[in-house]
Amino acid sequence: MTDARYIDIPGSKTHELPPLLVHSALDHPSAEDLDSVLGEAEDMLAVSDAAPGVLEQRRFELALQLREQYKGLVSHWLWGDSILEWIRQCEITFECEDTLRKLLHPDVWPHASRASFVTLLMEKDVPTRGVALDKAVGLRLIFREPSPARCFSSQFLFYLSPVVADTAYSSWSGLVREAPALLPPERFHFQVIDS
Repeated sequence: MTDARYIDIPGSKTHELPPLLVHSALDHPSAEDLDSVLGEAEDMLAVSDAAPGVLEQRRFELALQLREQYKGLVSHWLWGDSILEWIRQCEITFECEDTLRKLLHPDVWPHASRASFVTLLMEKDVPTRGVALDKAVGLRLIFREPSPARCFSSQFLFYLSPVVADTAYSSWSGLVREAPALLPPERFHFQVIDS
């Protein structure tokens, strides 16, 4: 008995998909990123009668937190970009195999039914080092390329980016007219390569 949520794929063959090439964020953001968030950190500090050295330390620590939030945003965006490219490569693989060809509809890219590939990644427990795959794809759907840190407000980095990314992914994946037919995880194999 098979799970009705999954597409019925004839046969019992495990299909090899292209590797998912994940582009990683740089381990150390440039000094420009830190400089660009220092001004934002300054604006976030409340008026205080603390010593100037204490205020400078608070501003620097807040800037470091903003930079970490920005690094997380870029890391998510890079994962999302890598996933969308992987989905394109999977579509080519599906087109080349008779058994898989009829499973994809020739809709305009990136069609919401392609969210089944994101679900496949989640069900295969792909190691992401803390990146939420749905939010990553959501960020990539919103931004064609990652903007510099100076383009984001502290409110966006701290509070809004996860909500906006989640909403973008949910809206996109919810555009499928019929109930999504998912790809059975046990029928597909692929590697994840961190580049």
